[in-house]
Amino acid sequence: MARPPSLNAYLHFECVARRGSLSRAADELSVSPSAVSQQIRQLEEQMGVKLFRRQGRALRLTLEGEQLFQASSAAIRMLRDAQAHLGQSRESRRLNLRVTPSFGVRWLGPRLSGFVARHPDWDLRVDAAPDPTDFDREIMDLDIRYGAGGWQGHPERAVLDDLVLPLCSPAYLADLPKDPAARLDAARLIDSARALCQWDLWLWRMGIKTTANRKTILMDRSSMALQLALDGAGVCLESLALAAPEVEAGQLVPVMPHLPVIRFPAYWALCPERNLSRRAVRLFLGWLEAEAAGHEKMLARILSAHELQCETVSASDWLVAGADT
Repeated sequence: MARPPSLNAYLHFECVARRGSLSRAADELSVSPSAVSQQIRQLEEQMGVKLFRRQGRALRLTLEGEQLFQASSAAIRMLRDAQAHLGQSRESRRLNLRVTPSFGVRWLGPRLSGFVARHPDWDLRVDAAPDPTDFDREIMDLDIRYGAGGWQGHPERAVLDDLVLPLCSPAYLADLPKDPAARLDAARLIDSARALCQWDLWLWRMGIKTTANRKTILMDRSSMALQLALDGAGVCLESLALAAPEVEAGQLVPVMPHLPVIRFPAYWALCPERNLSRRAVRLFLGWLEAEAAGHEKMLARILSAHELQCETVSASDWLVAGADT
């Protein structure tokens, strides 16, 4: 043969042999019958054998045609299987996440490089947004939400706890009264608008009364409140889940270490049941659990170093109790 037949010729031949008709093969291939006939004729010329014989209106394979059909159909099936497998593999390595902004910036972001290094071929998209995902309308695999839990319609699992306590920079603490009872009266209190535990609720639960004209700052994000505290602007009421690196490094310190740290589940992974069957989602959740376990060890070191005690509560019970006051 002067040159080997093209793959297109084999595709046309396999289709005609399978359908038994030029016209039916043309319909399947979305080409004209004459185009199919030309491909078959060129293939026969290149092979130097007859591949079909006519029997009435139908086409029947010759002995040589039958041998070629068995080989070509097996090869085409292998190619299609490989294409499907590659498509599935590509899909299994694509992951779309939505996370709450402060969690994304302060907790997940610094850890993601480890995940990317472990899965260098993955396509990863992280959307930091405060609004929950509408899984029926948005292309999203997993949502990591901040809140009290109990979202309807999707399975959820707790990822991290909030460990809430007053924090400030060492320099700011040095300027506050030594007497813990007067300390918060003299401080500027930094609140996070979206936090489950805010100053009014925390002060009530701790039985602390401050002056009516206390100085306050209200920030929209926990990351912003923490940065203000780092900059020495006041005392924030924040979680070790987000502030652990700065507390361990001594850049932030507990302001009221004699009071318990309020602990409750606050970060949740949720998605539709159908998404849990995806390998990418399962692998990411497994990695997330391992990172959370390492984070817990850091928290244990911090609590021990500052002699802090935790009081574990239900976020929903805490909020209901606060609403009744």
